[in-house]
Amino acid sequence: MAGTKEIRVKIASIKSTQKITKAMEMVAASKMRRAQERMKAARPYADKIRSVIGHLRLANPNHRNPYLVEREIKSVGIIIVSSDRGLCGSLNVNVFKQVLIAAREWQGKGVDLHVCLIGSKAMQFFRRLKLPVVASITHLGDKPRIADLLGTVKAMLDLYEESKIDRLFVASNRFVNTMTQRPELRQMLPAETVDASDLQERWDYIYEPEPDALISSYMMRYIESQVYRAAVENLACEMAARMVAMKSATDNAGTIIDELQLIYNKARQAAITKEISEIVGGAAAV
Repeated sequence: MAGTKEIRVKIASIKSTQKITKAMEMVAASKMRRAQERMKAARPYADKIRSVIGHLRLANPNHRNPYLVEREIKSVGIIIVSSDRGLCGSLNVNVFKQVLIAAREWQGKGVDLHVCLIGSKAMQFFRRLKLPVVASITHLGDKPRIADLLGTVKAMLDLYEESKIDRLFVASNRFVNTMTQRPELRQMLPAETVDASDLQERWDYIYEPEPDALISSYMMRYIESQVYRAAVENLACEMAARMVAMKSATDNAGTIIDELQLIYNKARQAAITKEISEIVGGAAAV
């Protein structure tokens, strides 16, 4: 059994760690509330414009935007959104696993793969794999901005316009609640049709001004909204996962401290008993 001094040092060390994890839990909880507000503000616009752009695939305009045209899949691009920091459980790993599963499936069909990386954790993970990295960006902070994402995403759009990739996906975490964050791999280009059950067989929007410029402008707004939503939603997931992970670490530290305290008390009691026995034995000898 370890000496009482060694046990006291261990208890003091774990108590220091417990204070740090408790502080990190409180910071993550505070940041999570602000991240959730930005996420909730971004969701309605992103969902509505995705629905509108998806409906354009079934409309009958004279202008057909290249972002709406289906092509034979020879190459695929994925924008992977991750966190810049760790200590958030399996949040990033779950997204990476889903990307790798999809990558193996595509590569098995002879489809090439290009990736765009957002976040330091994605950089650290995918730099070890033999996948062509088109662009990357890190350290977006706690308030991601569309302007910071545009340059990175533009590199993937250029490949799409040049027909070097035929599908563009975005992989990130979807915030369900504080305890649940779900990894998602969503097709972004060509835009998918959603909520088409209420549409007539032949229909179209009324465009003003001309549809060419209008649809092209809307497509850029659509792409920006989807990537921005993925970034802010992943940030909310990161803060929630970190809060839960730090709370678990704090609770585990408390359990270990209680166990060490019990061991310390037993060791101290054994030492006292030994001293009393020695005193009694000495007195008897006299």
